[in-house]
Amino acid sequence: MSFTLAIVGRPNVGKSTLFNRLVGRRLALVDDQPGVTRDLREGEAKLGDLKFTVIDSAGLEEATDDSLQGRMRRLTEHAVEMADVCLFLVDARAGVTPTDEVFAEILRKKNANVILAANKAEGNAADAGVIDAWGLGLGEPIRLSAEHGEGLNDLYEHLRPLSDAFKERAARETPETDVDLPEDEDFDAPRVPTFEKPLQIAIVGRPNAGKSTLINKFLGEERLLTGPEAGITRDAISVRMEWSGVPMRIFDTAGMRKKAKVQEKLEKLSVSDGLRAVKFAEVVVVLLDVSIPFEQQDLRIADLAEREGRAVVIAVNKWDAEDDKSNKARELRENFERLLPQLRGAPLVTVSAKTGKNLDKLQEAVLKAHEVWNRRVPTAKLNMWLAGMVEAHPPPAPGGRRIKLRYMTQAKTRPPGFVVMCSFPDKLPDSYKRYLVNGLREDFDMPGTPIRLTFRGQSDKNPFKNKTKSTPSRLRKHLGKGRADE
Repeated sequence: MSFTLAIVGRPNVGKSTLFNRLVGRRLALVDDQPGVTRDLREGEAKLGDLKFTVIDSAGLEEATDDSLQGRMRRLTEHAVEMADVCLFLVDARAGVTPTDEVFAEILRKKNANVILAANKAEGNAADAGVIDAWGLGLGEPIRLSAEHGEGLNDLYEHLRPLSDAFKERAARETPETDVDLPEDEDFDAPRVPTFEKPLQIAIVGRPNAGKSTLINKFLGEERLLTGPEAGITRDAISVRMEWSGVPMRIFDTAGMRKKAKVQEKLEKLSVSDGLRAVKFAEVVVVLLDVSIPFEQQDLRIADLAEREGRAVVIAVNKWDAEDDKSNKARELRENFERLLPQLRGAPLVTVSAKTGKNLDKLQEAVLKAHEVWNRRVPTAKLNMWLAGMVEAHPPPAPGGRRIKLRYMTQAKTRPPGFVVMCSFPDKLPDSYKRYLVNGLREDFDMPGTPIRLTFRGQSDKNPFKNKTKSTPSRLRKHLGKGRADE
C-alpha cells in the first residue's frame, strides 16, 4: 500500500507544475494566470523508489462563503484531511505573504505530517523568500524548482521515513490471507475490469449540463466542485468507485462549447483535455440538458465518441424539472433516432443528478454497453448469417458483374470489427454496407455500439489461366532434339 501526498498552497505557486513533474506526464493544466486548478486531481507518482498517490488541489483562498472561491477552499481542506502527508508550497520569489501564514496555521491543526517547500527557488533571487519561510513554524523549507526538477532529492529524503512508517502501520493492520493466483485469461474472452485496470467511463457534454453533480451523486459525497456557474470544471478529473462490484474510473470533463466560441487559451486546453479523456475511455456518457437537448454541439460530441469507436450512452439530465414527462420522453426518442442514426439502438436514459432518480438505470445501461462493445461472434455463425443476408437481398451488379461476398470473420472487439472477403469491394455501395451493419446490430444484439465493417478484395482470377497444360517449352526442345538425334 502507498501513502497519499496532497500539494497545497496559494494560487499560482506551482502546485500543478510539481504534480506533473511527480507523475511524469502533463496531466494537470498549467498556465501563468492564477486559479487554473479548481478540482482535486489524483495521479500515481514516482520519486526514486517511492510510489505514492499525489493530489493536486486548488489554490487556497481566504474566502469562506458559498462563492466559487469558498467552495474551492472547502474542497482543498477536504484533501488536507484525507491525505497522509501535506506538501505546503510557497513562492520563494514572492516571499511569505499573510495568506501563507493563515494557511500554515490551518495545516498545523488539520494534518500531522506537513512538509514545507519553497518553490521557484532557483537562483540567488529566491534566497530571501526561502529564509522568510522559516518563520511559518513548519521546520526547514525545501528549496524546490518544479519547473526545472531541482530539489526533488531533498523531497525524497523527507518522504522516505514517512513512507516506511506508513508501510509498517499498514502491515500491522492488514491480516495475512492465502491468495489464489488467477488462471491465465482466455485471449478471446472480454476484458473483465479489475482494480488495477478499471472500466474507464467519460462523462461529456456542454457546459452546465450537470456532469460534476452527477458524479458526486454516484460517489455520495461532494468530491467535485459544482455550482450554478457554467464552465466550473477545467481539468478532466478522474475518480474511482465500484458499481455492483465492478471497479470503475469515471472522468469528469470540461464542458465543450462550439469551436467558434472557444477563444481563450485556458478553455482550449480544457477542451483538449476532455477530448483526450474520450479517446482513452471505453464507455462515453453524453449528458444532455432536458431543457435544450440535442443542440448542435451535443450532436458533435456524440458523433466524436462514435468516430473514436467508444460505446455511447445518452443521458438526459434535470429530468426532475420536466413537467410533461411522457410526451417529452417520446420526443427525445424520436429526435435521437432522427439526428443520430449512426448510434441506432444506443441506450437513452433520463436521469436527475440532483435527486438521484434513475441512476441505477444509467449504471445498467453503461455496463450493458460495455458488454456489447466487447462482444465476439463465432465465425461459423457469421458466415451462416452472411449467406442469409445475401440470399434475402443480393448485392448489386455494377456493369453487369455481380459482386460476390464469400467469407466473413470478426477481426477485433472494442469496438466490434468485421472483415468481409468479396470481389470488387470498391464498387460495393454504402447503402449495402449500412444494410449489413444494421443486420449485425439487430441479429447479434449489438445496439448502439460502433461497428467497423471492412471489405477486402479476393481475386477471381485462375492462377493457371493462360498457362499451357503441355510440357514446358525448354523440356519440349530437349525432347525434340533427342528425337532428332535418334
